[in-house]
Amino acid sequence: MAGRIEDYALIGDMQTAALVCRDGTVDWLCLPRFDSHAIFAGLLGTEEHGFWRLGPAHASDAPPPRAARRGYRGDSLILESEWDTPRGTVRVTDFMPPRDGAPQLIRIVEGISGRVPMRSALRMRFSYGRVVPWVHKHEGRTVAVAGPDSVWFDTSAETYGKQLTTYADFTVAPGDRIAFTISWEPSHKQPPPLPEPEQSLEATEDFWRDWVDQCTYHGPYREAVVRSLITLKALTYAPTGGIVAAPTTSLPEEIGGVRNWDYRYTWLRDAAITLSSLLRTGYREEARAWREWLLRAVAGDPENLQIMYGIAGERELGEAELDWLPGYENSGPVRVGNGAAHQLQLDVYGEVTEALHLAHMTGLARNDYASLLQLKLIRYLEKHWDEPDEGIWEVRGPRRHFVHSKVMAWVAVDRTIKLIESGDADGPLEKWRELRDDIHRDVCERGYDKERNTFTQSYGSKELDASLLLIPQMGFLPPDDKRVIGTIEAIQRELSTPDGFILRYPTSGTDEGVDGLPGDEGAFLACSFWMADDLAMIGRVDEARKLFEKLLSLRNDLGLLAEEWDPRLQRQVGNFPQAFSHVPLIDTALRLTASGAYGG
Repeated sequence: MAGRIEDYALIGDMQTAALVCRDGTVDWLCLPRFDSHAIFAGLLGTEEHGFWRLGPAHASDAPPPRAARRGYRGDSLILESEWDTPRGTVRVTDFMPPRDGAPQLIRIVEGISGRVPMRSALRMRFSYGRVVPWVHKHEGRTVAVAGPDSVWFDTSAETYGKQLTTYADFTVAPGDRIAFTISWEPSHKQPPPLPEPEQSLEATEDFWRDWVDQCTYHGPYREAVVRSLITLKALTYAPTGGIVAAPTTSLPEEIGGVRNWDYRYTWLRDAAITLSSLLRTGYREEARAWREWLLRAVAGDPENLQIMYGIAGERELGEAELDWLPGYENSGPVRVGNGAAHQLQLDVYGEVTEALHLAHMTGLARNDYASLLQLKLIRYLEKHWDEPDEGIWEVRGPRRHFVHSKVMAWVAVDRTIKLIESGDADGPLEKWRELRDDIHRDVCERGYDKERNTFTQSYGSKELDASLLLIPQMGFLPPDDKRVIGTIEAIQRELSTPDGFILRYPTSGTDEGVDGLPGDEGAFLACSFWMADDLAMIGRVDEARKLFEKLLSLRNDLGLLAEEWDPRLQRQVGNFPQAFSHVPLIDTALRLTASGAYGG
């Protein structure tokens, strides 16, 4: 059975990523890309669906021992796990070197004290656990082949096969270092080069040290901010600049529920806010690469802007269910692809335009097509801003006039007006100023409940929505506006969990709610960070700091966050790690640091 979501560590090479459990088991890895089929899918099923365990030997009828200590080596994505056993102490170092060739996962076992019996158990299952590969020896190397894929297993330890699994039993003493590597290559090509684990380890450490040195944030929350930045970098697909929302699919928003989605794609919204955080902490190259990815993905067809694309800009992300996988803790169905790709979500026009605006304001070299794209997006919004849509949360119920969508349409027009006013683009300035005023007036008249002094989720509704917390952050209204303060306080009353975290919107348990789905979900961590931001903006800085530091305490021991927090089970839920949680962590840290609202 897979571990708790917070039991996992992330390692990756900026093209794919693996999740390593505290007991030394790799339960999730897709090769060669984030969105490829998994060769280890035990996270969503059982050991029969693929895993790689490396740790102290243990009795077959006992659970594998958990590491006594683990952590990343400095500011890197190199994981070090240590076990204390009756026979001594051993360390396993796991990492994936940033690549210019075959993707590799390298695991180095090091003896610290005593003589510790160890075991590696490698069970590769291609196509999300469905296909058993042909495993054989080729010129002294072990290779697993199925269809277009081959995975090569290299180690100096003696290996043997048993029950369709490759094992290695060995003992390490102080100073011993034994490496294990898997490398992927298309099955019709020549074998990948023999790995060089020690040189790769040194190069990987150098890469991360050099990258983190670019960070311009040196405030009191630096540890949390840097770990979040490293996580966001790990979710970037280096060849194209696309940024995945998470490296996993179908980790449930409710244990045992059906709210299970594939997040291994590039949402324009998530990528745009990720870009914002990277820009504000000194990472301009990532911003340039994402802008180039955006221009390629949208191409010459901005009228048909999708809310998400594949990591190379693919448009077709058809959704399917993998019925042979029972799901994480039996939370089915397991989905791949995402049917929300072709929804209408008007807010993405605002997020994309805001990202392009920020890139422009921070001095990113001008790109004429980026400015042209921005103008084309506004021409589309001119005709469609007043239509209902599926909104930021991708509801699968009827379309509505979501207030957040209208606010972000206003943002798109406002930022484009600023671009024209700066002299870097030409457009019908007076016409679009009138459009900006029209949208603003429409939202304030139709999306605001005067009796309760709060904006609502959609026009004419009584429900609240945590996305309304972005109204002051986007500059739609000033923080001291009574309608803003009333909305913040209403969300605190109606969407807070008992421990003070924020739900996205009301759900209806067994009935279908506003999102067209049965079941409930945990507190959405991004929304809770937004609340901390808003509290700071309206002058309640001590309350903001306390909420922020409470949110930091939800991170696992490695500083990682999933999408949501289940207040009933007191555990992380949803896809992991989640960009949409780490981005607002960075943003709130920057705001609190600027305001001086931090402890110590």
